[in-house]
Amino acid sequence: MARSIPLDVDSLRREVDEGEIDTVVVGITDMQGRMQGKRIHADHFVHDTLAHGTEGCNYLLAVDVDMNTVSGYAMSSWDSGYGDMVMRPDLSTLHRIPWQEGAVGVLCDVLWEDGSDVVASPRQVLRRQVDRLADAGMAAYVGTELEFIVFLDSYEEAWESGYRDLTPANLYNVDYSILGGARVEPLLRRIRLGMAGAGLEVESAKGECNLGQHEIAFKYNEALVTCDRHTIYKTGAKEIAAQEDVSLTFMAKYDEREGNSCHIHLSFRGLDGSMVMADDASPDGMSPLGRSFVAGQLAHLEELTLLFAPQINSYKRYVEGSFAPTAIKWGRDNRTCALRLVGHGPSLRLENRVPGGDVNPYLAVAGIIAAGMDGIERELPLEPAFEGNAYTADAARVPDNLARAVELWEGSAWVRDTFGEEVQAHYARMGRVELDAFGRAVTDWERYRGFERL
Repeated sequence: MARSIPLDVDSLRREVDEGEIDTVVVGITDMQGRMQGKRIHADHFVHDTLAHGTEGCNYLLAVDVDMNTVSGYAMSSWDSGYGDMVMRPDLSTLHRIPWQEGAVGVLCDVLWEDGSDVVASPRQVLRRQVDRLADAGMAAYVGTELEFIVFLDSYEEAWESGYRDLTPANLYNVDYSILGGARVEPLLRRIRLGMAGAGLEVESAKGECNLGQHEIAFKYNEALVTCDRHTIYKTGAKEIAAQEDVSLTFMAKYDEREGNSCHIHLSFRGLDGSMVMADDASPDGMSPLGRSFVAGQLAHLEELTLLFAPQINSYKRYVEGSFAPTAIKWGRDNRTCALRLVGHGPSLRLENRVPGGDVNPYLAVAGIIAAGMDGIERELPLEPAFEGNAYTADAARVPDNLARAVELWEGSAWVRDTFGEEVQAHYARMGRVELDAFGRAVTDWERYRGFERL
């Protein structure tokens, strides 16, 4: 069974000296939510990197999914020479990597060489909103629910086949199916035990609707902790799948069936742990602050959609009757709404159902916190909870394409004031790079449609 012994710097030094640890994976999270970084020899890490950090090219926060350098980013370009930025380990994230022999990992903040923040770094974007919330006397508690699809093909076999004719691990809908989950339990068990050994608090695993689709859930925690653990889990799950000669994908919409969601549960609490959003004496279970928090989400969901759905593929999820939202409505335990209020008292929280499995958790959570704070600061009134089928509601709709989401983000004065001009421009550029790449691509759909018949 994976070790779950806590890891601190003193333990790290001792285990390095004893030869139990020989590798430290030092990572940052890029714009696309992926872990990037280095494997550092453990002895060098404890005697050098601990004190000084390490460097990485600033293009890590200014490339497309294929790691191609692209123009249009203020912080990184050929004209500026593609210099370095500093990866400073956050030792609170030090964790074991049980699925890699002799390895531990640590996540980093990203700084310029003068010690100032790289403000467009996703972790820094979230830190600033967490700090703003703390200044207001509150903290955000978050849980993310990542779905994925397992295939019996290896990643290399999937690549060579052009991702066509892959064999899903289940051949029928296994939502909540114990039998269906047992088919892939050896893989799911390895992932669960590996994550527990890395210090994550595992709750459960269950089947989902698409063929071979599953979800592993983890206990909620403070916003930054949850997003760090989300990144560790997503990377580790792929690594473990590769070791088992299978593959899994978190892409938002693999096929025409149900997509991979990443529902985000979030609530505010006082810094003393008080339940500032809940009021069991009120009919809806919310305090005035809680109602304004939800109103803030409704007010800003459209312009924040770029943070919830950052890729072309993200928007393929938003299909009526698919459990992915289309209407910007909130409801009490209503899965047809974009925003679903669940729980009571200490467990009261809002579930944002817009993000898919491709979401960058730091950016999405930063957006939810910022929208909630704006609603609270302006004491926005909350419309009544929607009852019934929100897919048929007369309501504003979740933007259904990336171009519209970029336009809304880029044109928002609130986004500029809240996140800063640099962050606004940086992520608008990310969206446009994705649109340009897709616009140049020739797809299978076009070949089938036009090869003979046009």
